[in-house]
Amino acid sequence: MTDAREKLVYLVATEESGDRLGSALMRTLREKLGGNVRFAGVGGRTMAAEGLTTLFPIEELSIIGLAAVVKSLPLILRRLRETADAAVAARPDVVVLIDSPDFNLRLAKRIRARSKDLPVVAYVSPSVWAWRSGRAKAMRGSVDHVMALLPFEPEVHRRLGGPPCSYVGHPLIERLDVLRPNAEEAQRRNAQPPVLLALPGSRRSEIFHHMKIFGETLGQLRAGGAEFELVVPIMPHVEAAVLEAVKDWPVKPRVVIGEAEKTAAFRSARAALAKSGTVTLELAIAGVPMVAAYKAGAVEAWIITKIIRTSTVILANLVVGDNVVPEFIQNDCTAEKLAPALRDILLDTPRRQRQVDAFARLDTIMSTGGRTPSECAADMVLAAMR
Repeated sequence: MTDAREKLVYLVATEESGDRLGSALMRTLREKLGGNVRFAGVGGRTMAAEGLTTLFPIEELSIIGLAAVVKSLPLILRRLRETADAAVAARPDVVVLIDSPDFNLRLAKRIRARSKDLPVVAYVSPSVWAWRSGRAKAMRGSVDHVMALLPFEPEVHRRLGGPPCSYVGHPLIERLDVLRPNAEEAQRRNAQPPVLLALPGSRRSEIFHHMKIFGETLGQLRAGGAEFELVVPIMPHVEAAVLEAVKDWPVKPRVVIGEAEKTAAFRSARAALAKSGTVTLELAIAGVPMVAAYKAGAVEAWIITKIIRTSTVILANLVVGDNVVPEFIQNDCTAEKLAPALRDILLDTPRRQRQVDAFARLDTIMSTGGRTPSECAADMVLAAMR
């Protein structure tokens, strides 16, 4: 006998990236349940488009910097209490907490303390493999299952004593058609002068720390005789800061703005100088060899050196399981070190080929057996429902 009762799924996403994951999950759950489902919780614009009325605007929690967090602490704690109250009162079939571990793992504890039998699923594992590994074991008491975006994360949770964890796939694997070149674009990759990307970051603090060093690096590369067509893909919110910074660059780039322009540049690029982050995995999936760099302020740099526990911070390296992408972090992030490394991957060298070969394995490493990540995640959520 099938359960004809309408299901209620309570979702919490407090960042734009989580909002996108949440909307895809909602859409897939609706399909799998024949529309016999409704949603409540916290989300942004794309989740609202799928039928969620958010408890509060997620922009309230878009807080960057220690001082700002301290100042906003009363608001954060109030929203935490309100969200836990609403989740328990709604008596949903399942709670899905999407990313934002600093908020959502605290929320999970509050929910579990008041409702022992309410299933709680975490969608996106916190980076326990890099820092604060104790969070994995601590989650076990309040999270029933973790849905991981990265294929190595289930084994990490098993080793650290975390909750059951399953790989559901990264949303990037649904974008192969926009990240990989067609025949004409592949031909451009091998044409002269090669397209070289500079990707300094998407936050204003990252622009501040990387633009001067990137400009010096590209100047040294050109002074050493390397010819290239320089492209800087950016998002609209940092346009003014980037355009101001490139005025001082010795090599004048073509600045392209927006997601569509960025992926078009990826499809034609031969190499990239990129800030460490998700973009390194995007480039790897696109088949673009790269040099990765990261420079932060003094406080953040001190924290990084004290708590990072991995042999690499480059996401592309972690996923392929080999440190093929050279990384230059903090004191090593200098033009004198970046320029020769970048020259190496612009030319046909063994170091370039090593990256190309490693990235060719990604389809197998990140495979979800022909199903989309949202389909895999929806099946996990359905299995977790009480």
